[in-house]
Amino acid sequence: MKNYFLVLTLATAFSVTAQHKTLPGFDYGNPAAPTGDEWQSPENLSLNKEYPRAYFFSFNNEKQATQVLPEYSPYWQSLNGQWAFHWCKTPDQRPKDFYKTDYDTSKWDAIPVPSNWNVYGIQKDGSLKYGLPIYVNQPVIFYHERKVDDWRKGVMRTPPTDWTTYEYRNEVGSYVREFEVPNNWEGREIFIDFDGVDSFFYLWINGKYVGFSKNSRNVASFDITSYLQKGKNKVAVEVYRNSDGSFLESQDMFRLPGIFRTVALRATPKVQIFNLNILTDTDYKTWDLQVKSEVRNLTNQPIEGYSLRYAVYPAKQLYKDEVTETPEQQWTTKLPKANAQGFATTTSLQKDWKNVRMWSAEAPYRYVLVAQLLDKKGKVVETVSSYFGFRKVEIKDKVYYLNGQAIKLKGVNRHETHPAQGHTLTHKQMKDEIFLMKRNNINHVRNSHYPPDPHWFYLCDKYGIYLENEANIESHEYYYGKESLSHPKEWEKAHVARVTEMVEATYNAPSVVIWSLGNEGGPGNNFKAAYDHLKTIDKSRPVQYERNNDIVDMGSNQYPSVAWVEKAATGELNIKYPFHISEYAHSMGNAVGNLADYWKAIDSSKFICGGAIWDWVDQSIYHYTKDGIRYEGYGGDFGDYPNDGQFVMNGIIFADRKPKPQLAEVKKVYQNVAVKRFPIERLKEAYKPQYCLPVDHKNQSNLQKTAFQLRNKNYFTYIEQGKGKWQLFKNGKEVQQGNFSIQNIEPEGHFYDLSLQQLAQSLIWERIIREENVYVIEHSPLESGAEYYINFSFYQNQQPWSAEKEEPIAQEQFLLQAASNYPSIASVTQGDKLQYSKRKNTIVGKDFSVQFDFEKGTIAKLQYGKQTIVENSNFQLNAFRAFVNNDVWAYQQWFNKGLHNLQHKALSHKVTKNANGSYSFAFTVQSQAPNGAQLVGKPSAADHQIKEFTDRPFDNDNFRFVTNQVFTVYPDGSIEVQAAIASNEPTAVLPQIGYQLKLTEDFKHSTYYGRGPQDNYSDRKTGAFVNIHCEDAEYPLPNSGTSFPKPQDMGHHQDTRWVALNTLKNKTGVLFVSNSTMDFSALRYSPQQLTLAGHPYQLPKPDGTYLQLNAATTGLGGNSCGPTPLVRDRVMAKPTHFSFIIRPLQLDKSPIEDAIIAQAQVTPATSAPDFATNLEKSKGVPMKVIFTSSEEVDSGEAAHLIDNDPNTIWHSAYSITVAKYPHWVDFDLMKETLVTGISYLPRTDGYKTGDIKDFTVSVSNDGQHWEEIHKGTFPLKDGSPQKSFFAKPVKARYLRFTALSEQYGQDYVSGAELQILDKK
Repeated sequence: MKNYFLVLTLATAFSVTAQHKTLPGFDYGNPAAPTGDEWQSPENLSLNKEYPRAYFFSFNNEKQATQVLPEYSPYWQSLNGQWAFHWCKTPDQRPKDFYKTDYDTSKWDAIPVPSNWNVYGIQKDGSLKYGLPIYVNQPVIFYHERKVDDWRKGVMRTPPTDWTTYEYRNEVGSYVREFEVPNNWEGREIFIDFDGVDSFFYLWINGKYVGFSKNSRNVASFDITSYLQKGKNKVAVEVYRNSDGSFLESQDMFRLPGIFRTVALRATPKVQIFNLNILTDTDYKTWDLQVKSEVRNLTNQPIEGYSLRYAVYPAKQLYKDEVTETPEQQWTTKLPKANAQGFATTTSLQKDWKNVRMWSAEAPYRYVLVAQLLDKKGKVVETVSSYFGFRKVEIKDKVYYLNGQAIKLKGVNRHETHPAQGHTLTHKQMKDEIFLMKRNNINHVRNSHYPPDPHWFYLCDKYGIYLENEANIESHEYYYGKESLSHPKEWEKAHVARVTEMVEATYNAPSVVIWSLGNEGGPGNNFKAAYDHLKTIDKSRPVQYERNNDIVDMGSNQYPSVAWVEKAATGELNIKYPFHISEYAHSMGNAVGNLADYWKAIDSSKFICGGAIWDWVDQSIYHYTKDGIRYEGYGGDFGDYPNDGQFVMNGIIFADRKPKPQLAEVKKVYQNVAVKRFPIERLKEAYKPQYCLPVDHKNQSNLQKTAFQLRNKNYFTYIEQGKGKWQLFKNGKEVQQGNFSIQNIEPEGHFYDLSLQQLAQSLIWERIIREENVYVIEHSPLESGAEYYINFSFYQNQQPWSAEKEEPIAQEQFLLQAASNYPSIASVTQGDKLQYSKRKNTIVGKDFSVQFDFEKGTIAKLQYGKQTIVENSNFQLNAFRAFVNNDVWAYQQWFNKGLHNLQHKALSHKVTKNANGSYSFAFTVQSQAPNGAQLVGKPSAADHQIKEFTDRPFDNDNFRFVTNQVFTVYPDGSIEVQAAIASNEPTAVLPQIGYQLKLTEDFKHSTYYGRGPQDNYSDRKTGAFVNIHCEDAEYPLPNSGTSFPKPQDMGHHQDTRWVALNTLKNKTGVLFVSNSTMDFSALRYSPQQLTLAGHPYQLPKPDGTYLQLNAATTGLGGNSCGPTPLVRDRVMAKPTHFSFIIRPLQLDKSPIEDAIIAQAQVTPATSAPDFATNLEKSKGVPMKVIFTSSEEVDSGEAAHLIDNDPNTIWHSAYSITVAKYPHWVDFDLMKETLVTGISYLPRTDGYKTGDIKDFTVSVSNDGQHWEEIHKGTFPLKDGSPQKSFFAKPVKARYLRFTALSEQYGQDYVSGAELQILDKK
């Protein structure tokens, strides 16, 4: 039965002008023409643009309105499609009269709307028809200087002649199309809505000037009723690439102009529901529903006696739009009088809703509110509708709660981008993105750094994504000091308006659970004004702004270290709680180290509600060579200058939505099923454990039991009717499997609303006091000596986002038994007597030969049967890798040390015939480059060159390795390699340490027993399981089909027991068996080739397979923008033992894994050699830091200046507030010391932030009274330490080093090392 009743309402009636609320800067009037200054007037935000409103539309009736979306409305008409288009480089070249009704556009080009004209103009021969896509991170694309009031100089100032905008000063696109208004719209008010135009536009209808708008990422709506005519109408839009609005849109993305979102007509009655705000609240027993409606009267007569009738329809089922046939509730509220051209507002509060289905990302139950405006006779004037959800967000006791639960936001930042379309996305593409997120356990998106297309909110409401909606504000070009646009009063209107437009438009979206005032725009009062205004509209959601936590409701920052997050998780730091990390785990290139470490800390605390990885998808754009080869272009590829290169590609997926290797790590860390071992001796404590038998196992009497316990990490939803699969692996090969069902595992937030006495008397008491969700896996007994792993996979029922091929929602792996007692290689090798040719330095056995290079101390050539494995002595110690984007902290030091160009020289050699018939070839090898070098080009640049410092040849004081390495050759062709690797700088950080073998070109396939299938590193491997995997040694990425747009290090597999490579044309292969475990990669290109190629198409033709076998590999960290790898994950040049065995393979039997496993179960027979000694260099004058004026905690501490590690830096504070010059550090030299000067090494990571220019040195005998004794200026850095000697030596106990200015005029200071010189 329909429930009709009248509720008491809070009603306010007032008569105002047609703009009931005002936004300063939104102007109204009827000028005949624009002045031409509107796009360079920061306080003039729009002309005749409607005040922002929620996203809803008119329908004919209540049933039709339950469909909500505009495409179902008879009063909505898309203007998307082909428009006539003219493009020019500067405003002076634009067709000034194009808007006139008689202007001939018949010879103009056609362009699709929506689109970005730069991207649409990319031709398949590499030419650019409509200007250049320009990528910069922080600056605006036109010339500016970081000075107070610089913005007053506008956007048309003359840049340097090599800048793109010198020629393309301010592109203008002129758009024209015709349309007809449907006949059934007669007598209605007609609006035109522009969902997104970058960055400024003027609007004309039928030759008459309507108005203008800036703010490219919120809807701009204009009432065009009075401009229309019968039949065909002409709309003309003039779009400017740059405007004063661009100062606030300096986001990290390609800057792409045009009409890039939907344009549509919308019709309403003259008396219309102007706005509709829906708010829910609860005491967690019942819910309240508050509906605030604003009615606008555009007639010339007042209206009275009107009312609003509301009906609430629940969706029939999750993830579906269809609602129930009849409303769940229905009520009517009276509307106050609305004067002519005025407004009336009514607020209706519906209390005591029971049995509601709450909205959460886990179970996004939606409702439809239909609102009908009735005249005084009860006739329906207008019907509108909106989705909403019963959902409450609150902060209590420093904790973020949603629907009463302290949830975790497992998020990503997301830009709207597509490689073929720029900033334009179809609805299907948006849905596909959400489905991919859901499949990978992502439940949260920060809309960075602007509100996305309106359809995105519909999808996130429907499928369940927690959104942080962010205002379209980023004035990063002026940073965060006195120059920031957050300070000038002239910019307050724009800050307030952009926040208001965001909030009003998406107020009803249950998916929006946090508001953000913007990104990296400074800390000033304009944001305080925006926050205050936001709170007059919505108090139901917390507000975040990472540049000034003091003025908002919750704390946030960007790129903290793991150590900082661990401290913050205690709740004891002097920061604002709850805390949300707005950006972390910078995913540039092959990235996302330490994700598991971050989440161990986040999960340990309720004070941190989660964070958002930077970011979701690479922002590259398809470009073409002159020959038509398509590639993914980034900054600089389009001729755009200046640019920030690859910094636009930071996704956990590639631009074409294929996975990067880090996506598997994200899925694993974010998964919502936890598994842990359960002690079998405590099985009696388990509540109804489920016993899981193997499939097709007949003899159940001898099964061994291993117990595990599951935990549901969801907060609202049970794991119901799911299924699990377990697999037992012996030595990497599956030997048994079984299935189990997952029934009713309670979520984290589950509680029983019963008293203790009631619980004790209930049937659930036993469940509460005993261990639940215990599963007992019954499997075959574990054989002694073999290695066993057990893998778990968990599957849910079919969901809308489920992949065609069933994928697990969660996985886990446990080592049950480590390998042991494998025989030594000497005990299993059999073969004919070896023949040794001393003249040729060659060992010959049955079906193999190996030749040694006594000059380089290595294998010169290895041949098994007729197959050459290695030739030309391509078997050498190697510590170099093609830098990944997160190696910026260290890679210049690797070149400075010459790691890319090690030359190997045998200092001694010895050949020994062993009693077991084997031969040992022992070498002492020095590996050193002729000189150091520098990689020329910014870290994010497309093209790099290696500049060799040939004028500074190395000697024994420069970096070098000395390795004692022994090759023992056995009669069957097996070769045991034992190495003791040492260096003269044991504290130096290396990218890796091991051996590189260049195999012949036909070795294209590898089979390995280690972590895979995706590549992995020491700090990104929890999502890669130890199994036997197969892959091709090909670039693009193994098993991916998509390459990194900038070639770099990849293909690594940690914890590898063995790896076998074979050719495709014969059955001969080669096996490499680690002594314990090793890391390997097998690629078709050398590290040097990968380093120097800007794109995959620039790589040379493969000339071999480069096999890297590592004792250790440095992790990834996040230093492309964030912390360096943990010390735990760094490879140091300290003494390192490494050993492995090389064995021939005959792969003529199937399955080949069995043949490999049999050959791989061996251990070394010889001992590791001793290390070379007396290599280490002296460390200089000892000292310690006793005070610093400013430092960035953890990642930029002053102690890094004296840690003998050029890869760490001192950096002044910047994460919350930017410290100002001067910056100084005080040192205790431990005793009175004669000081002759200082040596300063600038940061070596390729960044130019903080390099010191002017400085002073002061000394003290007590650490309190200081005397300045030296003043100097450092030149621009060249990769080497910069020494400055005093006029005369000075004796001192304490020394103060003071930085007075930076090379680039910023407030930052940084340095890698500072040493005291005690001799000339």
